[in-house]
Amino acid sequence: MKWWHGRTLHARLALLVTGAVAVAVVAVAGLAFAAVAQIEHHQQESQLRTDARAIAAHPDRWQTAGAGRRDDEEDDDHHHNVGPRWQILDPAGAVVSTWGGDLPVTDQARQVAAGRRSPVQETVTVDGHRHLMLTVPATGGGAVQVALDQDPVEDTLALLAVLLVVGSVIGICVAALLGRAVARAGLMPVQQLTDAVEKVALTMDLDRPVPVRGADEIARLGRSVNTMLTAIGTARQAQRALVEDAGHELRTPLTSLRTNIELLLAVERQPDLAHRLPPEERTRLLDDLDAQVGELATLTAELVELSREETTREQLEPVELTDVVDAALERVRVRAPRIAFAADLDPVTVHGRPGELERMVLNVLDNAAKWSPPDATVHIGLQLDGPDHCRLTVTDTGPGIDAADRPHVFDRFYRAAAARGLPGSGLGLAIVAQTAHQHGGTVTATSHTPHGTVITIRLPRLI
Repeated sequence: MKWWHGRTLHARLALLVTGAVAVAVVAVAGLAFAAVAQIEHHQQESQLRTDARAIAAHPDRWQTAGAGRRDDEEDDDHHHNVGPRWQILDPAGAVVSTWGGDLPVTDQARQVAAGRRSPVQETVTVDGHRHLMLTVPATGGGAVQVALDQDPVEDTLALLAVLLVVGSVIGICVAALLGRAVARAGLMPVQQLTDAVEKVALTMDLDRPVPVRGADEIARLGRSVNTMLTAIGTARQAQRALVEDAGHELRTPLTSLRTNIELLLAVERQPDLAHRLPPEERTRLLDDLDAQVGELATLTAELVELSREETTREQLEPVELTDVVDAALERVRVRAPRIAFAADLDPVTVHGRPGELERMVLNVLDNAAKWSPPDATVHIGLQLDGPDHCRLTVTDTGPGIDAADRPHVFDRFYRAAAARGLPGSGLGLAIVAQTAHQHGGTVTATSHTPHGTVITIRLPRLI
């Protein structure tokens, strides 16, 4: 088995083709030889029976002296139609007449002559040659023995066997050559596909598709490879964009953080500058540092969440979405104590990841709390939406989203002009959209009359 798996695919195909042809050729040759042998032996036996019946019907006409030939025309016809060797036995088993040479009188032949046995067929040796001999009862008593030399038949079968063996060997050799050629030609598209994929792997050029020709299985494989390359290219572009955007977003807080730290270090290293940094200014710088570190921690956590691969996520399970919303509400009330949250929740079960769903809801609630004025109320609704979906809505009373910004609010790092002065990374709603899509749902942002924003998340539910 190890040897077999160590062969190339085209070598294995050639061997399989050769093996299949060899089995077929050997089987056909064997059947042909068996059929010819059976026909030849059947013809011999049929001739023996015909000759034996002819002599046994009129044994007195065949009893001749010497060679057993009669001179009349009728007897000439009889002698012409029988086999090369025959002899007549009396009831005692003694030879009365012969033709073509003596035949052995066996015990079974004597029993036939005595009338104690039915006709018997035997293989005997006469003058060093194998003969097929038939002994039948004769009319009026006694028996007739007729024998045919088997050497001509055996010679014919031997010649046939040699021809079949030679022909089979030639056929198998031709099949091996043709099988190798067919395997090479049949696997040429696979070789071309392999070369193309190896070239892509070597050059990392994902924009060059693999050439695809035809509509067979190889072409289907090529199209699948192209689809995979497109997906990899898209993922790489998204990864590059995420890294570039993350670098851009991290640069600003890091620059500010570094500036503040350098200022504090300069004051610590040069005490004569301490009078230039009053205590209240120092406290403000430390508060800024604390806020910036918090922003960096939040941004890092959101980047990790946004870039997490599917294989590292939680397992899907039935989730009571009402419980998820309640848990998110409990957390957001601590974060935004001056905002009231009014919830109207129907019992809904979805198939999802509870931790991710809670983060999704919490991000929407945080966003609503951030944009709502103090002492405002954020309304949360969870209702059935059609026979197999549910709808979660979060409505705030903030300034709303401009029409120009609305199509981009779920993009990574996108921040509307009005939001650039507020804390945040621009990733919260992007995580909401990603989580909703990964759970087979959708998310939209619309304006609320007279002012405010409605975030609507639609998810498939378990029935």
